[in-house]
Amino acid sequence: MSFDVLSAILVIPAVSAALLAVLPGYRQTAKLNVVAALATFLTSLSLFVVEPVSGQYLLVDDLNKVFIVLTTLVSFTTSVFSASYIQHEIEIGRLTPAFLRFYHAMYQTLMFAMNLALVANNIGLMWVAVEVATLTTVLMVGIYRTHEALEAAWKYFILGSVGIALALFGTILVYMAARPVVGEGLDGMVWTVLVKHAAQFDPALLNVAFVFLLLGYGTKVGLAPLHAWLPDAHAEGPTPISAVLSGLLLNVALYALLRFKMMLAVNLAAIAPGPLMVTMGLISVIFASLMLYRRRDIKRMFAYSSIEHMGIIVFAFGMGGPLANFAGLLHMTMHSLTKSAIFFAVGHIAQVKGTQKIADIGGLTVTNPVLGWGLMLGVVAIVGLPPLGIFMSEFLVVSSTFSHAPWLTVILVLGIIIALGGLLLRVGTVIFGEPKGPTAPAEASYVPMFAHLALVLMAGIYLPPGLVAGFQNVAKLLG
Repeated sequence: MSFDVLSAILVIPAVSAALLAVLPGYRQTAKLNVVAALATFLTSLSLFVVEPVSGQYLLVDDLNKVFIVLTTLVSFTTSVFSASYIQHEIEIGRLTPAFLRFYHAMYQTLMFAMNLALVANNIGLMWVAVEVATLTTVLMVGIYRTHEALEAAWKYFILGSVGIALALFGTILVYMAARPVVGEGLDGMVWTVLVKHAAQFDPALLNVAFVFLLLGYGTKVGLAPLHAWLPDAHAEGPTPISAVLSGLLLNVALYALLRFKMMLAVNLAAIAPGPLMVTMGLISVIFASLMLYRRRDIKRMFAYSSIEHMGIIVFAFGMGGPLANFAGLLHMTMHSLTKSAIFFAVGHIAQVKGTQKIADIGGLTVTNPVLGWGLMLGVVAIVGLPPLGIFMSEFLVVSSTFSHAPWLTVILVLGIIIALGGLLLRVGTVIFGEPKGPTAPAEASYVPMFAHLALVLMAGIYLPPGLVAGFQNVAKLLG
């Protein structure tokens, strides 16, 4: 039974992708896409009650349970949002059935690739899964076939390929470090074997390997200065893919980085991964916070917000310790839920107004109160105002940092405050400014947006004891 649960997380999206590739008609494939995503999410929940059987290729532990459930939840809600969003794009002629022939098949392929990366016990298999996810999202970013969309997809492909190539080189170096200890063959790529013997590996090789891995997977995380693909991909691709990129794919790359951080931490002679992660995290926070003030495209603006928050998360995991790791996990969860909800709102807003330019959007609380107040709640959550979940996670990150490195706290808090001001300044005119444009389409679905925001609000007020215990176990595992 355990093996079936673990297999189902991969088999359901894989089989669904094959079926969706041959089924005709958008409505039929949209429904199947939602059902498949829901089935995968419900299956993932059983991981909390069923102890999976792990092997040389697949692994489930306390760390990736959090990532798997979060990924399948957001992928399900995004599939619901995607159904109404893409249907409207077809009705207005922005997308054609020919462009959308493999849209849902690619969506399930992306879910399969991300799930495989999260459950892979083989570091080579994990790399392959991340690469498949990259190639799939490249195709989906360019689905509009406009000059700007194709340019964004091409930039994503080039920079993503450079990043994944660096990660591959780092993976090879890890294998080279492991070979004298565990021997040649499969064991040199199995993470559970590597972490068990990592204390005996050549520290010099591990040091070089982690630098390449940090730069490689850091590109996929969207850390500055490796972030250049992310704003374009968000701005030019369909909004459901923006939600997946910010809410899920960045987390998958972060997960891969954490696996290698855990392995490196076992070898006391190797370089400490924490300071490198703290440095890149702080650079991302400050850079993205400043860039928020100059954005004119609403999706591009929230893309920079994702860079800032991934910087906070990487900073927290770089600081290390039970409290900082707990805060990083909580912030990652709250960011995925909040940013997905924001992109759901932004997607409908762009369809309502016919534009993504901030200057041409205004007075949403008058022209469309549901979208206006929904976006306002999302922005209040993402900037970390109480009592929403991100306030709690940011407070824990700041508290942990203050107890270990008070001077870093000043830089971190400064970046958070700058980002708060930038978002509120730019979004204020969108929500409360002079009303512009028409009202929302009648068939718009707001359920996924408010479902996510409800979870974020509940987490800020009350964290279930089971969730706290699970996060504490993972925090201890990360060290």
